[in-house]
Amino acid sequence: MEQRIDRIKNQLHSKSYKLTPQREATVRVLLENEEDHLSAEDVYLLVKEKAPEIGLATVYRTLELLNELEIVDKINFGDGVSRYDLRKEGAAHFHHHLVCIECGTVDEIQDDLLGEVEKVVEKDWNFKIKDHRLTFHGVCHRCQNAGEESEAEKKPKKRNQVKVR
Repeated sequence: MEQRIDRIKNQLHSKSYKLTPQREATVRVLLENEEDHLSAEDVYLLVKEKAPEIGLATVYRTLELLNELEIVDKINFGDGVSRYDLRKEGAAHFHHHLVCIECGTVDEIQDDLLGEVEKVVEKDWNFKIKDHRLTFHGVCHRCQNAGEESEAEKKPKKRNQVKVR
């Protein structure tokens, strides 16, 4: 984690920003919860445990700065809440998401699935792509499996049947 913080510190310095204690506390919370998709309020509550003096506005400003510097990605899954996701180091693009409309679980796809699509868009529309985001909305495998189990429970069990005349 310390190496990653040092690299983020260098990214900030390269753009004439400092890694203040408040920014560092925010970055640490994001790193500790890297698999989650935290809202600004979630980040604030977790940072507050480490640095009680920090304010919500400071966390918002820090998240926006980290987003501008492409250290984090600001994402919205259609529920009106912005969430923040650390960008994977060395990633050329933002990663993709699978959002379950049943349970709300968000899974990530690290593979870049749109390489060929980007080539077509750049060629056919003369549009220079800098990044892309792809979010699929559907029903996750966990909910599908739970649904299959509950459907099986509803169906009458087959019994050995004997025809009576």
